[in-house]
Amino acid sequence: MFLEGYDLKKNVHSYQQGDLKIAYDVNSGSLHILDDTTFSILKVLERLQEEHQPLARETVTALLQAEGMPLPQEVAEEIFAEMEELQQEGVLFSKEAEEKGPAYPAKPIVKAICLHVAHDCNLRCNYCFAGTGAFGGQRGLMDVATGKQAIDFVLEASAHRKHCEVDFFGGEPLLNYQMVKEVVRYGKEAAQAKGKTIKFTITTNAVLLSEEIQNFLEQEDISVVLSIDGRPEVHDRMRPYANGQGSYAQVAPRLQQFAAKRPESSPYAVGTYYYARGTYTHYNLDFDQDVTHLLDLGMKQISLEPVVAQPSDPYAFQEGDLPEILKTYDRLGEELLARRRKGEDFSFFHFNVALDQGPCLPKRLSGCGAGHEYVAISPEGDLYPCHQFVGQEEFKMGSLGQEGVPLNPEIIAKFRSAHVYSKAACRQCWARFSCSGGCHSANHAFSGQLNEVYALGCEFQKKRLEVALYMKIKEA
Repeated sequence: MFLEGYDLKKNVHSYQQGDLKIAYDVNSGSLHILDDTTFSILKVLERLQEEHQPLARETVTALLQAEGMPLPQEVAEEIFAEMEELQQEGVLFSKEAEEKGPAYPAKPIVKAICLHVAHDCNLRCNYCFAGTGAFGGQRGLMDVATGKQAIDFVLEASAHRKHCEVDFFGGEPLLNYQMVKEVVRYGKEAAQAKGKTIKFTITTNAVLLSEEIQNFLEQEDISVVLSIDGRPEVHDRMRPYANGQGSYAQVAPRLQQFAAKRPESSPYAVGTYYYARGTYTHYNLDFDQDVTHLLDLGMKQISLEPVVAQPSDPYAFQEGDLPEILKTYDRLGEELLARRRKGEDFSFFHFNVALDQGPCLPKRLSGCGAGHEYVAISPEGDLYPCHQFVGQEEFKMGSLGQEGVPLNPEIIAKFRSAHVYSKAACRQCWARFSCSGGCHSANHAFSGQLNEVYALGCEFQKKRLEVALYMKIKEA
């Protein structure tokens, strides 16, 4: 048979979503809508492979017959002929990409930095990975001199690249607003002198997002990530002030005001953009209601992430939560489709999928580039692979005060080697080119290793991709 030696389940994902039966060809990115018979044939072929039985057409038809689905010979021949034709065209059962890890230059080219301008916060979010802003250390703010050093570092470490990125982060970076203003001014002048540009982004809880600051962000073309979890009761439960009072009443109007100032925003987080970014937990498994709440507030670009927490945390996902979470993604997909049919224009980050103009293969294998293309810098000027690792001494890569700012080569090697082909679970997964092996920090938090995946995160990612592909077909 023409599929002999081809790993079907690894390279073609066939599934049912809504009223469609779909086949996703992993290596070509092609999508196919299947009739019931073709779908059943693919599932039988998968089963035969799993049971190490030969993929004979006679076996397929006999199994379908035994399961109450007779398959006339002429229909079988027509379906198999069409599948062979699609294979020859390279859009179904396409050739598997060679298992070859990405190649990197000997000296890392750091194109983006996460600048921790504030290790302090005016909120006390229950799930905060940064220990309510302090990252396990002393509360404090980055000074202007360190911020300028960081700019000099990324302009130098980016080598030949003309475009760099700087993300102001915390804690709450607007606690250090004057410093941010100084660093933006310095960064633009320093970049221009080197024939480069810097793309600035800031992540804020919006408590201090006054009209003056909003205007500054607009004038300087600074992208903004706005933290809000959704409905008032959901947001206030997890994102209170230090006195326990909820922050929704202050935050929501500021987000609405800023979103109105920036009606045009990239759905793929490129160029100048804003995102309303929230977290859902065990407490709000019906988080589709939080997404629609944000849409009704006027937010047009939304991301809602699953919490990453230890099992002992009361808001952590519990055994039995996963089926409900998957159903919520199903409902959310249908709700967003219904709104799009009514002419609403918006983007939900995790349902964005580019089939023809996505990242190149090396980027799809390695993901975010943490630890070699992207680093985080603490208020003291210490360097870490990303913002999630800041404060963890074993991941300290160097300091801005060092001559030439050498990055720890052992840590670089660890992160460069943490790609899809180095993770046993990823190598056989149909979603491997879409999630890039998952978040390094989440993987490390749950397994203690960068090369072992956070299994629950994998389930979320696969479901989101299934819904996203379904929506892509429906919208077409």
